[in-house]
Amino acid sequence: MSQEMITSLQEALNVSPDNIPLRLHLAEILLKEKMYAEAAREFKEVLGRSYGNLKASHGLAETYFYMQKYSAAIVIYEELGNSLEIPSLIHYIKCLVREHSLEAAQELYQKVLALNPGFKDDEIDGALRAAGGNSFSDDFDFDEDDFGDDSKYLMEKPSVNFSDVGGMKKVKDEISLKIIQPLKNPDLYKAFGKKIGGGILLYGPPGCGKTYIAKATAGEINAKFINIGLHDILDMWIGNSEKNLHEIFKVARRNTPCVLFFDEVDAIGASRNDLKQSGMRHVINQFLAELDGVNSNNEGILILAATNAPWNVDAAFRRPGRFDRIIFVEPPDEVARVEIITSMLKEKPVGEIDIKKIARETEQYSGADIKAMIDIAVEDKLEASMASGKLEPITTRDLAKAVKTHKPSTLEWLASARNYALYANESGLYDEILRYLKIKR
Repeated sequence: MSQEMITSLQEALNVSPDNIPLRLHLAEILLKEKMYAEAAREFKEVLGRSYGNLKASHGLAETYFYMQKYSAAIVIYEELGNSLEIPSLIHYIKCLVREHSLEAAQELYQKVLALNPGFKDDEIDGALRAAGGNSFSDDFDFDEDDFGDDSKYLMEKPSVNFSDVGGMKKVKDEISLKIIQPLKNPDLYKAFGKKIGGGILLYGPPGCGKTYIAKATAGEINAKFINIGLHDILDMWIGNSEKNLHEIFKVARRNTPCVLFFDEVDAIGASRNDLKQSGMRHVINQFLAELDGVNSNNEGILILAATNAPWNVDAAFRRPGRFDRIIFVEPPDEVARVEIITSMLKEKPVGEIDIKKIARETEQYSGADIKAMIDIAVEDKLEASMASGKLEPITTRDLAKAVKTHKPSTLEWLASARNYALYANESGLYDEILRYLKIKR
């Protein structure tokens, strides 16, 4: 049957040689039938007639992989870059391993495991472990003498504080009550049996200043600030992610007062009910143990975390003593937008600008959206200035035009959040979203 179809397709292509979809279909059938030389010829023919065709490039790379032409496949995979999905990435890694490019293979494999932590491949694991990887048992026993290099993590004392943050009064007040005032009034809090430290989970649309407010919190109390991303924690080898988490908390404990900020915490604190693989369960359990200060003292460690998807965070993280304050970081209100626009226009050539008018027109814009809108206006004025040969200042009209060009990026997030707030909000956790959207339950 397959041979009959191949023959039919070849005859059709003799009549219509420029029919790209037809030729791609033939190439894919040839690949499936393991007729690699013929498949490669057809994929190359497509690329000759349709330069840069992604389907043909992916197909040719896969064909070269099966033909054991690993160097040729690597060249194509490098060109495809970010368009590669996990199956293609695995073939790419195996090509690198077989060409002895182990460092590049290990770097790519870490990306695969960040996307799919439970993924395993005996060939890749064996090759990369032999190249210098480590494996740990499921029983994690950390020796405190293993740690001591604080310079591994980017630690800073931020120069920004709450006065540099536009708007966000409610967020600042809650952070002050939970984190700042205990440090400034330790005796008072001790009298009431309240510890200095604790955790706050910030959630809201991307680009609304969650990282900035965390940094400003550290600046407000003159504390050290450690910004932790996924790449600082997740590791391909069993046990290493847990060890990395333990080390991060050890660094923070040695440098109190310290604000420890976890970005995209939903990626490392996902609901365990949704996890099919046990690897990430170990990471979550280690995270919970560190938050609880098991066998350690978290006094003076101020833990902030940010997420765009709080509904994906395991409920255990919200227990008292962990992230017991959940704060909605909403898009800036009109007053805050005036402050943000004013600040972003500083030191730029401006003419007559009605900032309040622009602030009214940018409802639901994030801080990042406002920056993008101003960047559009700036680019237009640069072009106008080059055309006229003189400096053309930014005006209200320019900003209003940019507002029409750039729509708020928060809308998709707010639509999704609205559904959670209406239909998965038994505890009232997302009531702030409903208040922001002016929805009554």
